[in-house]
Amino acid sequence: MTPRRAPDPDHVESARAVYDAAASRYVEFVGTQISSATEGAIDRSLLTAFVELIQDGPAGGVADVGCGPGRVAAFLAQHGLDVVGVDLSKGMLAAARNAHPHIRFEEGELAALPIDTGVLAGAVSWYSIIYTPPDQLGEAFNELARVLVPGGYVLLAFQAGGGEPVNRAQAHGTHLPLTSYLHSLQEVAAQLEQARFTMYATAERAPALDHETTSQGFVFARRAT
Repeated sequence: MTPRRAPDPDHVESARAVYDAAASRYVEFVGTQISSATEGAIDRSLLTAFVELIQDGPAGGVADVGCGPGRVAAFLAQHGLDVVGVDLSKGMLAAARNAHPHIRFEEGELAALPIDTGVLAGAVSWYSIIYTPPDQLGEAFNELARVLVPGGYVLLAFQAGGGEPVNRAQAHGTHLPLTSYLHSLQEVAAQLEQARFTMYATAERAPALDHETTSQGFVFARRAT
C-alpha cells in the first residue's frame, strides 16, 4: 500500500493553489496534447525514445507524474502504453479527465504517489520537479524508485540552470505567488544516483520557443536492478 505522509510542505501547497486557480487559463496556454507549440523537436523525440525504451524493457504500466491536463499521458496512451496520470491539483485533474476520459488520473504529489510499490515500468516527470527545491529532490526521486520495477526508466524534463529560484508574485495570472527552480543537470543526476538510479542519458538545449527564457534539461535514468 502507498505510505501516508505528514501535511504537505509549503512548495506543494503553493503549486496546488496556483494550478487550481489557473486551470482554465493554463489549459488555454498549453493545450491538452503534446505539440510543436509547447515542445521542441528534441523534446518530442525524447518522449518517443521513452516509449521505445518501455516497449523493450520490463513489463508494467507507466505514470505521467505531475500530469497537468494530461498531455504526456495522452501521448503515452496513444503509443499503446498503460498509463496513469498523477497531479496535486484538482483543477488540473478535472481538465485532464475531461480531455482524456479513457485515461486514469489520480490525485497525488511527487513525494507521495498513489501507486503501489514496484509496479511501474516507467515514469515521466515533464516539468513537474521545477517546483521542488533542490535540497528536496531526493525525496521525490526515492518515491519514483519505490514505484518502479528494477530496470524501469524515468524521464525528467525541467528548466535548467544552477539551482537558482525564480520567484513570481502573480503566477499564471492568479495573483498568487509561486517559486520554481532552475535545476542543475549535474545535481539532478547526482540525486538520482543516490536514489538507486543509474544514469542513461542527459540532454540540454537552448531556449527556442516563444515562451522559453532558459535552457531546457532532460534526464533519462534507470532504476537499479
